[in-house]
Amino acid sequence: MKMSEELQKYLPFGYLYLVVMGLFKESIFFYQLGINILKYSSVMDILISPVADLASHPIVFVGLLIVILIIYLIINKVTKRHDKVWVRKLIGIAENNTITAEEINSKIANTLLKYIAIVIFAFFMGIGIGGGNKIANKIKDNTLTFDYKITFNSGESENISMISSNSLYYFYLTQGQKSIKISPIASVKYLELSNNKKLDK
Repeated sequence: MKMSEELQKYLPFGYLYLVVMGLFKESIFFYQLGINILKYSSVMDILISPVADLASHPIVFVGLLIVILIIYLIINKVTKRHDKVWVRKLIGIAENNTITAEEINSKIANTLLKYIAIVIFAFFMGIGIGGGNKIANKIKDNTLTFDYKITFNSGESENISMISSNSLYYFYLTQGQKSIKISPIASVKYLELSNNKKLDK
């Protein structure tokens, strides 16, 4: 069995992994802001959360891909040296154990997935912890940037600092306040980015 075929067996577990990872990341992020995000999120919001983070930080996304590629190349390279003692220890094979090429590919695929899963999980946990802590400190120090204008269906408008959003709610602060407001998207007429750093240069 080829390594690619071995990896395909684990694809169904990828969905569950994304849900669990998104759940942890979002929970850690919003916990630091005093919000139980599970009350305001759908399963789809949790699932696409990691993807949305990568899309909003393309440089970080490229960096993560490079790390994963390096891990893959290293593991793939040691396949050709499976007779070495240190390689067998790396993939969990006893020194005096004789195994087939198919079993070696299976072991290597498992090792590859394990390392990639650990790297990705640690990466997103870092985003959750670091991002939540950064926002919490900005709220305490009153250093948020109020670069959005939100207009509700009632016609009322406010200048806000957008904390986050999902398919159901906006999470934001208004000027002069330190309490986070949560508004259903259905109650908002439109959202205006009044200070676009990319276009205002």
